[in-house]
This record gives sequence, C-alpha cells and structure tokens, in this order.
Amino acid sequence: MAFKFFAVLAFVSAVSAGVLPVQQVYHAAPAVATYAHAPAPVAVAHAQPVLAKAAEEYDPHPQYKFAYDVQDSLSGDSKSQVEERDGDVVRGEYSLIDSDGFKRIVQYTSDPVNGFNAVVNRVPLEHVKTVVKTVAPVALPVAAAPLPVAYHQHH
Repeated sequence: MAFKFFAVLAFVSAVSAGVLPVQQVYHAAPAVATYAHAPAPVAVAHAQPVLAKAAEEYDPHPQYKFAYDVQDSLSGDSKSQVEERDGDVVRGEYSLIDSDGFKRIVQYTSDPVNGFNAVVNRVPLEHVKTVVKTVAPVALPVAAAPLPVAYHQHH
C-alpha cells in the first residue's frame, strides 16, 4: 500500500513540476451511478517530447541609458532618475521628496571590483516651510465658588 502511495505522489510531483505535461481529457459523466463505490476519475498523462529552450542572445558588453522625471503639481510628487550602464559598470542618480520636506538625492555606482556603492544626501527645500501652530490655552469660565455655609451644631 505504501508503494502505491509513493508511486501516485511521484506521478503528481512530476506533473506539477512540468516534467510530464498533462492534457485535459474530458469524458461524459454517466447519467446515473451504478455503484456507490465507483472509483474516482483519474487524470491521464500523455508524454510529449521535451523541447530544448532556444539559446538566448548574449551581449558580452551590455549598454543602456534611461531617465525619467515626474513633477506633479497637483499631488506635489517630485522624483527623477538617471541611469547608465557600460558593460559591468552602472552609474546613476535618483531623487525624491521625503515627507519631512527634504529632497533625498542618491548617487550610486556598481562595478565588479567595488560592488554597489551609494552616497545619500538630504537637502532641505526652500519652498517647503514647516508651520508650527501654538495654541493659546483656553480660558474656561470659572464657576462661582459656593459660599461657605456655617453650620451650627446643637449640643
């Protein structure tokens, strides 16, 4: 029994991994089941030849340049990026406005000798002013204090 379990498990694993492609097989269901203990339907796998992946083009010296700039006056979003690659060397810079009113500017390089290096600078923006409101204490109306009542005790 354990052998059957492992054989079915191996089959399901092979199908899930894509080693055995499964084609969907449809059969008409019987109108009325003749036995209450009828076996469950089984998926049928048809072996197909495995196709080798075509050799991808390889560029021994990849090069690219790209840039973008977003200036949205409606939302206040302001960000940009510039990047350039020449072989295994990548250089770039990006900037964005942080929520605290500073502009973050990151300049980065990456190469096989030094790895990835980034320099981060934060610059306060002139047009963003931090407004701090001071709230004067609210003077609550003072209720009239009750007058002292003299109690006379009888002995």
